Amino acid sequence: MIRSVSVSGPGFEPPRLVIFDCDGTLVDSQHHIVSAMHSAFAANGLGLPEADSVRRTVGLPLEVAIERLLLPLGAGTLGAVVEAYKVAALAQRLEPDHEEPLFPGLVPVLDRLEADGFLLGVATGKARRGLNFTLNTHGLADRFVTLQTCDVVAVGKPAPDMVLQAMAETGAVPASTIVVGDTTYDMEMARNAGVAAIGVAWGYHDEDILLRTGAARIIKSFGELPDLVIELMARSSSAA
Repeated sequence: MIRSVSVSGPGFEPPRLVIFDCDGTLVDSQHHIVSAMHSAFAANGLGLPEADSVRRTVGLPLEVAIERLLLPLGAGTLGAVVEAYKVAALAQRLEPDHEEPLFPGLVPVLDRLEADGFLLGVATGKARRGLNFTLNTHGLADRFVTLQTCDVVAVGKPAPDMVLQAMAETGAVPASTIVVGDTTYDMEMARNAGVAAIGVAWGYHDEDILLRTGAARIIKSFGELPDLVIELMARSSSAA
């Protein structure tokens, strides 16, 4: 992590920051999330939520996601299901064949962004322990200078708090910050923080709803990202 930067004055250019969502944006973790959710509901004697319903909650704080999934059932103790999910998720990570594959093209794009002087961050609905596990598994722990998780920052998506905290830690400002994500919660978080957002086409929410909730553009592959980030930041800077 890097500490907050408060430098300002004539000629000062704030750091340029790209904040990525994790699940559905950096890694494809849907199968593990659905499996852990099913285990948690089954452990509490509850009917299993549809996989699509689970995917639609990815990105929200765990308690909020489970509360939404419990609503149609009209039953269940939120705390018990949350704890059962945590147990199931931890057990998955201990399995020797556990895998959350990176989406294609990510690493070269991180290389390009870093070479162009961008700072990189993550804002995710994962708990910090889960995020650390994912980044360490893929050798990415040192690539991101700011990590925001809703078990550390009290308010998760779609509230702006994680983006605001990431900017405070890095010295970035709204015009020099972009959020990249796959869900409406990412787009709304960015909009609520006053920063631009880019949606990805390979995640868990449809492209049209990403555009309706604030995505400036949708990318079909990671290779499109660096040039688009530069374009959108130039546009934001000129409008600021």
